[in-house]
Amino acid sequence: MYQEERLIAIIDYLEKHERVSAAVICELFDVSKDTARRDLVRLEEEKRIIRTRGGPFCRAASRHDQVGDYQQRLQTVSTEKKKIGRTAASLVYDEDKLILDASTTVQACAEYISDQSCTVITNSTHQAAILSSKPNVRIHILGGELHKEQQFLHGESVTDKLSEYFTDTAFLGVVGISEHGLTIAHEEDGMVKRRMIKQAKRRIALADHSKIGVTSFYKFADLSEMDVLITDRPPSPSFQKLLSQNRVELLVSQERTNNQ
Repeated sequence: MYQEERLIAIIDYLEKHERVSAAVICELFDVSKDTARRDLVRLEEEKRIIRTRGGPFCRAASRHDQVGDYQQRLQTVSTEKKKIGRTAASLVYDEDKLILDASTTVQACAEYISDQSCTVITNSTHQAAILSSKPNVRIHILGGELHKEQQFLHGESVTDKLSEYFTDTAFLGVVGISEHGLTIAHEEDGMVKRRMIKQAKRRIALADHSKIGVTSFYKFADLSEMDVLITDRPPSPSFQKLLSQNRVELLVSQERTNNQ
């Protein structure tokens, strides 16, 4: 079993049993203690588990553990997200009509969009500020109530206005993407994303490897509603099969070489 598959299985185990240890992983998957510890270290680094105090056990990270406020997440925009953002921006063409959500991974895409003639619709003041330095990019900001912690605009006025636009592509970030679909931590954010999906011909999900196999609080889309997934590492064979079954194209972002 590949590590990616094992990590997904560990998270599934935690959903049913609440706690897991290296010894349990050894027994479940017939692996060495070193392998089990590496799995736990990686899950902890990806903030998918939390070590319990005073014992060998780990628990699944809660929504509160996993999702910091927007400013915290801005400070941790990773190399992986930048790679994904660059790949996403390469799919933008002249005169495209785009929807950008308020996620930090989509913000990385906004940073790499060239100063070309296109129109962007967004519920993020951050995305708008980034794109405002590009004279040929037209920007429409969706007005609504500001979610102060996560810095996105939401509410009925946002979804109603979105319904008036018909666009080429929507770029969407997630907290989790799994067999259960695309999920997010905040229902208000998810309601806006759901409308964004309906208003675009092509729907592109942006998710670094830590989001794959994860299910968060609120589901805003089925996998079958996506056309493309851009990530930074090849997912497990089982997840790639799941994407294929749902007719989702997989793009794995590549490091830029000195010749590029």
